[in-house]
Parts: sequence; C-alpha cells; structure tokens
Amino acid sequence: MKLIKERMDESILVCVYYGPNGERLIQRGCKIAKMLDCPLYILTVDPKPFDDLDPEKVSYIERWKELADQHSADAFIIKDNEKRPISKVIADVAREKNVTQIILGQTAQSRWEQIAKGSIINSLLKEIPFVDLHIISVARYLKYTEGQFEKGVRAYLVQDDEQYRLIFKHTKDVIYEGIFFKEFGTDFNNGIFKFMKDQKTLQVQVNDDIVTDFTNVDMNPNIDDDNFL
Repeated sequence: MKLIKERMDESILVCVYYGPNGERLIQRGCKIAKMLDCPLYILTVDPKPFDDLDPEKVSYIERWKELADQHSADAFIIKDNEKRPISKVIADVAREKNVTQIILGQTAQSRWEQIAKGSIINSLLKEIPFVDLHIISVARYLKYTEGQFEKGVRAYLVQDDEQYRLIFKHTKDVIYEGIFFKEFGTDFNNGIFKFMKDQKTLQVQVNDDIVTDFTNVDMNPNIDDDNFL
C-alpha cells in the first residue's frame, strides 16, 4: 500500500536509459521526492517491443523496478515499441502525471549532433516549458575508491593503431572525451578513464597512457547511491 503524499503540487519524473547511470538518476529522484514528500514516477522508453529486448536490457529494467519498489515510487512506466521522438513520449507522460520536475541523464550527443538534430533538452523545453529539468552529469569521482585515485581531470582518447592513447589537450583526432582518474603512487598515467559511449557510461583501464579495450571496470556492482544530492 502506497502512502499518501503530503504535497500534490509537485511531482517528479525520472527518465532512465540502459547503463550504470540509470540507478544514480533513480536515487537522485527518490531523494528529491522524499524531501518534497511528493509523487515519484520512473520512465524508460525503447523503440523495440519488450519481448524483443536482449537479456542485458531486461536485467536493467528488472533492477529499476526493484529500486522503484524499494523507494515506494508511484509508478514504473515502460513505453516500449515506441516510434515517436523520445521528447514527445516524455512530454506526454509528464502531462498525464502532472509532473513539475524531470530528471534526465547527460546525453551522449556530440555538439555537432545537437546542432544538426536538436537536443532532447531543447525539444522538452518547447514541449513542456513550465516543467523544471534537472540534468545529471557523469560523476567526476569514483565511488568507494577513496585514497586509491586522484581527483578526476578532463582527458581524451585518440586512435593509436588498434588501441587508444590518452591525451589531455583536445585535438581534431579526439574520438572520446571523458574524465581520467590517476592512481596514487604512480609516475605514469595509470588509472581509470570514464566516458560515455552509445549512451552508456563506461569505466576502462588505462596502463601507461594506453587503453587496449573497452571492458567496463565495475568499481562497485551493488550501488546504493543514498549519498547523492
């Protein structure tokens, strides 16, 4: 049985997409909703029917459902087989649920893609101009690694044969932009590079300035992100 919220003039909608940043967004939304004592909704959108989703995507959805139940969210909403622009879907749900605040993750669109196609943020501002938007960026630190890494600094990856080289100055050859966390006690650039690829946040190993593959380094598989906000 869900508790009746004290404030019905505020309502939070968290929009999540596949990847580790989804849990962080939900935790942030839950914390704001708890502070305001208002309704909370969690939304995910996919152009494919639910039955056609691969096991990895289904596992993300199941985890989000668990978090929604744990934090007594008013609804977990899946819009599958959706062919409309995502901004249209979000706007429709926001109107239906009388949402006043929307929480979104940092998108993986490049500046050129935003210029050519328009960003989701700009589209939402046109669709629902009186809703507050919270844009949550990729964290500039790694949880549960205190004392192991220095504070993250902006860095880039460029192609170097079949691998990637870490650099700290933007050039025309840059493939990925992100944050580099250098290990303490090393004279070389060894550590973790955190960036976004295909709308997912990845953390990959760097050894002597080189990234050989994009295997995700899971620093903490069981995230409980109550410390955000």
